Amino acid sequence: MSFNLKNSNVAVRENRLGSITGFTGDLKTLSYRTGCGSLRNRERCFSQSSSCLSTCALSILAGIRNIAIIYHAPAGCAAFAASSEVMYRQIAAKVNKTTNTVFICSDLNENDTVFGAVSHLREIVRKTYENYRPDAIFVSGSCASGVIGEDIDSLTGELQDEYTIPIVPIHCEGFKSRIWATGFDITDHAVLQGLVKPPKEKRNVINFKNFFEGGRKDVEDLFREFGIGVQMLYCNSTVEELSHLSESLATVCICSTLGTYLGNALEQNYGVPYIQTNAPVGIEGFEEWLRKIGNVIGISEKVEAYIARQRAIYIPQLEELKKQLRGYRAVIGMGPGFAYEVARVLKELGLNVEYILLWHYDQKYDDGKIPTELQKTDELIPDLKVSVADEQNYEVMNVLNRYKPDIYFSRHPGTAVWANKQGVAAYAVREEYTMFGYARMVNFAKNLVATLHNQSLEKNIASHCKSPYTKWWYEQQVDKFLVQEKGK
Repeated sequence: MSFNLKNSNVAVRENRLGSITGFTGDLKTLSYRTGCGSLRNRERCFSQSSSCLSTCALSILAGIRNIAIIYHAPAGCAAFAASSEVMYRQIAAKVNKTTNTVFICSDLNENDTVFGAVSHLREIVRKTYENYRPDAIFVSGSCASGVIGEDIDSLTGELQDEYTIPIVPIHCEGFKSRIWATGFDITDHAVLQGLVKPPKEKRNVINFKNFFEGGRKDVEDLFREFGIGVQMLYCNSTVEELSHLSESLATVCICSTLGTYLGNALEQNYGVPYIQTNAPVGIEGFEEWLRKIGNVIGISEKVEAYIARQRAIYIPQLEELKKQLRGYRAVIGMGPGFAYEVARVLKELGLNVEYILLWHYDQKYDDGKIPTELQKTDELIPDLKVSVADEQNYEVMNVLNRYKPDIYFSRHPGTAVWANKQGVAAYAVREEYTMFGYARMVNFAKNLVATLHNQSLEKNIASHCKSPYTKWWYEQQVDKFLVQEKGK
């Protein structure tokens, strides 16, 4: 696709990537219909929950140090800001850094939605600069400001002439897309449009896109073996560092759903290679990822030497652990960028993956290609049952009741506890580096053995919990509330 960095709006995933939020079937059918272009979204006539792309976008943006985010919205929309601010201060402190990033809400009220509040917003921007002296100011729209047509683009354009720091519009109207991952793209677009500058010289640095940099030391130590620096994104990055992203050797990402927009835009606009492979989780995925990096930036010999050293230490340990995991049955509920990868890793460890619930599904990424992880999982487990579930907990519970797995894997702890209430062991893969590299993979396998071999806690929880879902619901097919496709 073409990335227009002159326009502050981003095409949503439904239009750009053919993304859907409703499907049931198997992986083979999903893959086939994606390839032939016949896949269509199935609407829900009942929805229990969802997430907002605004929360996703602005929470990711807040990881940048020493900026100001002005959210032109009612106060309730900014409820997430306090937790994001505290979290990023703690993440910065872990690596001996500080951040003065602030969230400010314009607190739109009834009067504002009738008469407009652009003049009020202009004054907020000026006072924000005077009081906090940030390195950049991002002015974000919301559902309320979008509905009444507040022109934040013109405002930021006018104010940019007054200040030497970037004043960047960001369009986070939550009604634009049902897919919260669109928020990742909105953040990337704002950074590319407002902060990244054309390259002056090549730097010996790799851009590494991740969520909360729990494996920062591991990543930095890894690339230090090859004499290469790492720019972690966006946690703890500065406006100055982000201005040089176009000068890096390559861009890689811990999650393809997270990285598709930034990686492909940097490649198309500035010639920075976006290295797309399976995620660097599990032994197979990690080694494939490293080798591709080695090929692209010319360090293949060093990579092979590193792999040989690590395999000698960790593979024997892993083989012993596999003997204790073989044959256990699993269900997975996550975003697509991680769900396929976790399925592949579990297969690598000898578990049987019975079912995957994807929170959404992208039919392609921004390079126009079908997701690599989908193709790989389709090769390994073609008959795997799949739902695109849009975070609908009632669908998760139906699947768990029907398949009765030994363990449920989630990325969101709020869903993991519901598996426990049904007496199913749960593993929340909240830390994106849980299976990254050799040592972490061995540690994951050890934790998995401990979880599967002692399930007394789950049984005890289930004996004291009454499910809010009725016997009637557990007898239904999981797609009971999905509207049939036309012609079906």
